[in-house]
Amino acid sequence: MPQPPLRIATRESALALWQARFIQTSLLQIGVKSELLPMTTRGDQILDRPLQQVGGKGLFIKELEVALLNGEADLAAHSLKDLPATLADEFELSTVCAAADPRDALVSNQFASIVELPDGARVGTSSLRRQCQLLALRPDLKIEPLRGNVNTRLSKLDRGDFDAIILACAGLDRLEFSDRIRQRIDIDILLPAVTQGVVGIEIRAGDEQTRELLAPLHHQITARRVAAERAVNARLGGSCQTPIAIHAIEVDRLMTIRALVGSNDGTIQLRAELTGDPENGIAMGNKVADQLLDQGADKLLAADD
Repeated sequence: MPQPPLRIATRESALALWQARFIQTSLLQIGVKSELLPMTTRGDQILDRPLQQVGGKGLFIKELEVALLNGEADLAAHSLKDLPATLADEFELSTVCAAADPRDALVSNQFASIVELPDGARVGTSSLRRQCQLLALRPDLKIEPLRGNVNTRLSKLDRGDFDAIILACAGLDRLEFSDRIRQRIDIDILLPAVTQGVVGIEIRAGDEQTRELLAPLHHQITARRVAAERAVNARLGGSCQTPIAIHAIEVDRLMTIRALVGSNDGTIQLRAELTGDPENGIAMGNKVADQLLDQGADKLLAADD
């Protein structure tokens, strides 16, 4: 009896559908058929308030997880930075796909870099992580909220609501908007969000058949990076309420993890860094989190609970 098509739960945004179709195409290349189950989440519906005010990134995954639990879907495709630091026991992150560019992008119709932005420039982002680091660099900037899908955000820039906006390079590249990127911002300037640029697949815990079908899509180097970054975030109890940036990179069989916890206005930035064996990424991630907690990150995190 032939294997029935795997059902892929996905959000309906253009970027989410790109991710789901990427997984669908990758599965087809190894002989596994699948079909998409597009869904609208509360995170997609509530666009008039910052995420941190309405429940955080988990709003982008709840409906997809319900579909998994109900047996309507076999897997859920996610931008991994939308996943909470810790999954519920009913689910597992089975598959991590190869990473795209993890950096943030400056998009502007007038200015080519953060340095070139004029005093008091209006910069659109609803990310506290980006806000914190931008204000630390340029306290003069006016950071203004920006929600919606990529096309909506670009249209707000184009109609003159902002002098510049900050988006993820990966999303712009995937939607063929690379030409809109004026500056791919070095991670020394803007440390990325945890797992930025990585597509992951969530399944029901213990679903060995689906896990085995997905195994060829798993990218081990990226998976080590993801495990390390998520370990830092989990240890910190990271959420949308506090600016947190985490990035791990593996070069010549050594992994370096860098992390930051800051204040919304950028006046406080606590940083930690550790290099070691990538096979010990989770333990390293815990140590990096402990370094931040020793510097007082727990007070920043508690203040925004």
